[in-house]
Amino acid sequence: MMTPQTQLSGRAQRRLSEFTGEFDPGGLAASFKTGVISWLLIPVYIWQGIATRRRVERMRPPAGRTSGFLGAESIREAAIRLLVIGDSSAAGVGVDRIDDSLGPKLAERISALTGLSVFWRAAGANSAVSAEIRDHVVPNLAREAFTHIVLMIGTNDAKNFHGGWRFKKSFGSLIYALKAKWPEARIVWSPPVDLKRVPALPRGLAYVLELRARIVRKIGARLCAERGAIVATTLPRVEPAGFSRDGFHASAEGYAYYANHLVNYVLARC
Repeated sequence: MMTPQTQLSGRAQRRLSEFTGEFDPGGLAASFKTGVISWLLIPVYIWQGIATRRRVERMRPPAGRTSGFLGAESIREAAIRLLVIGDSSAAGVGVDRIDDSLGPKLAERISALTGLSVFWRAAGANSAVSAEIRDHVVPNLAREAFTHIVLMIGTNDAKNFHGGWRFKKSFGSLIYALKAKWPEARIVWSPPVDLKRVPALPRGLAYVLELRARIVRKIGARLCAERGAIVATTLPRVEPAGFSRDGFHASAEGYAYYANHLVNYVLARC
């Protein structure tokens, strides 16, 4: 499947070229061949995918609050107002305590590095894809004046074999929806990790899904460059210790590592 080509301004093209290499942990750029190979491997995707779905534990988000404060008692008092939105990673699936999930951990890092008060809000959903966050989550969030937004999305788009054009439309319009509702917020997108390193995925399935993830990363990076969002690099290290017992979602250690990685992009230190 061919990745749609988009014309970029000179500035956007330079921004894109700065991080293009960082988005291919396996060293293969997403291209027409990437899509073709992934479609030829559909039998592997179906066969191993069904077996993996039956084997892997279906985990729920941790119980508890979905927002909190550090150094403040109200949203108005908080110097930084953080929204973590997206799929199960935003919801904190993989840990038992909400305090061990990405939102609180990232808020802690921001507060520690800046000394500023932070309000955080997590809005995530298991198995969510870009269009679902755009249509069902963003419109139903209160219009709180978020200053920073971390977008955790793309893994399920890749996992569900969404084509390049479909992802471009849904992810691109999701960025527009976020910017329309919170025009002053700094938006940071965290793209899918290297799926070949996910313990729950057998080798063949992981290879196919990583091909799809490369298409998602390439298109997503281009759209962010065009539409005023910031792209974080993929996690530099993806180790078994960073995964929960299901071998797919992050553990408490994994979310802490995620927070340490993303805080630099949230605070414009990269």
